[in-house]
Amino acid sequence: MHRISSNWTLFLKIFLPTFWMVFFGALTIGLWMVNTPYFGNIPAMPFKLGMTVFFLAGTAGLYFTLMQLLRVDLDEKHLFVSNYFKTYRYPFTDIENIVERDIGFFHLVRIQLKGKGRFGSRISFLLDDSMLRAFLQKHPETAAQLPFVRK
Repeated sequence: MHRISSNWTLFLKIFLPTFWMVFFGALTIGLWMVNTPYFGNIPAMPFKLGMTVFFLAGTAGLYFTLMQLLRVDLDEKHLFVSNYFKTYRYPFTDIENIVERDIGFFHLVRIQLKGKGRFGSRISFLLDDSMLRAFLQKHPETAAQLPFVRK
């Protein structure tokens, strides 16, 4: 197996959301436990509600973006997808298409499966381009099997 997902995946999928939820969750709970009429010049109830909405919106945003990232490995005939707890193997014939998008520092790749897999029919991961190039140089016959589209 040869990993093609970025090293940043672990940090962005697990550590950043955990830090966000612990820090802002504790801050939000602490604000609700304090009995004061004002926070600076802001009345307490609107500030507490605003902080709660900020925490919940941030958590939902992290869940629907970063926490959906997966680790992806390849071998000559299979795609291996992991959420760092479970790993599943998919043959290249199960892949409908692969779309890569450049989003600044990262290359976001979405793999659309022909059917529904254990992580759904769409797999998202951050590509480590140098790792993919190294794999394709070792296994040039695999490049023809992968339906890659770069945007």
